[in-house]
Amino acid sequence: MKSFTYIICLFLVLGCNAQSKQSSNTKSEVKQEVNTEMKFNVLTEEEKRVILNKGTEYPGTSEFTDSEAKGVYTCKQCNQPLYTSETKFNSHCGWPSFDDEIDGSVTRVPDADGRRVEIVCSNCQGHLGHVFEGEMMTDKNTRHCVNGVSMNFVEGGENLPAVIGEEPLDMTKMDTATFGAGCFWCVEVLFEKLKGVQHVESGYAAGKLKNPTYKMVSAGTTGSVEVAQLVFDPSVISYEKLVDILFHVHDPTTLNQQGADKGTQYRSVIFYHDEEQKAIAEKVLREVDASDLWSDPIVTAIEPILNYSTAEDYHQNYYNNNKENNGYCNAVIGPKVAKFQLKYKNLIKG
Repeated sequence: MKSFTYIICLFLVLGCNAQSKQSSNTKSEVKQEVNTEMKFNVLTEEEKRVILNKGTEYPGTSEFTDSEAKGVYTCKQCNQPLYTSETKFNSHCGWPSFDDEIDGSVTRVPDADGRRVEIVCSNCQGHLGHVFEGEMMTDKNTRHCVNGVSMNFVEGGENLPAVIGEEPLDMTKMDTATFGAGCFWCVEVLFEKLKGVQHVESGYAAGKLKNPTYKMVSAGTTGSVEVAQLVFDPSVISYEKLVDILFHVHDPTTLNQQGADKGTQYRSVIFYHDEEQKAIAEKVLREVDASDLWSDPIVTAIEPILNYSTAEDYHQNYYNNNKENNGYCNAVIGPKVAKFQLKYKNLIKG
């Protein structure tokens, strides 16, 4: 459990703490799950805020809101056709509205607020907006309320740009790293921003149990550690660099503690997957310990990976999914993210 210092902040998200189904992934299983990549269109900061971070544009600001032009609306990020002008109507809500999508182009998912239904591009998962039913605005009784910034428009609907689809990754060239550095919410969101890191998931490692729950781990009696497991491309970012970054983004000198989070589940540890990783981790630790980065001795453990399992679904991508309404995310994780992006700006994904 988080320390008393953050009780008030965490009170905002107690409703999210229902346990979800646990899964156990080996190194190879994780790689099989992340076997594609997409090279999307470059987005502006405002487009990223909406499409990637599920923001909302100001009402009435989109040129598409009142437009009656004939054509096709496509996904700003991947070019997938989403809506035709024949399904567009003026709902006077301040955002472009449609009462139907092109078949298979839009996916509905429960919104993080627990009340609404979010709509995302089925191809790239980019945020589009929300869908509402029962308003009796059209015969179809449906309103797709879409952020205009999430779309492009092709007048006439001809000569549509090619959809940016999935491209196979050579998973034989991928590698896996597993780090414990305090709360996995904090660690996950940092490393997922790095070029060459294809996937990051929160999980549990070591300990007496193969598939512990968050409640078990939080009790501090299982010996399990909250970890972030990375699948990365060594040709883009090396394991040595990832280990070095790890020593810069958490305090490796405090035993079983990161800030106000105390307990063995928060201990600093590098879980190596082979002897080469072990040697690299030991080398980097010695170099950092001998530098003036930390005034106290480093206590980070270097251990073989053991009893790794994936954390519950609601822990995955936690910061990005909860930063708008979670006090802990805003007060603790947000400043870390800002500092990280500034320090490693040359390594951050575009």
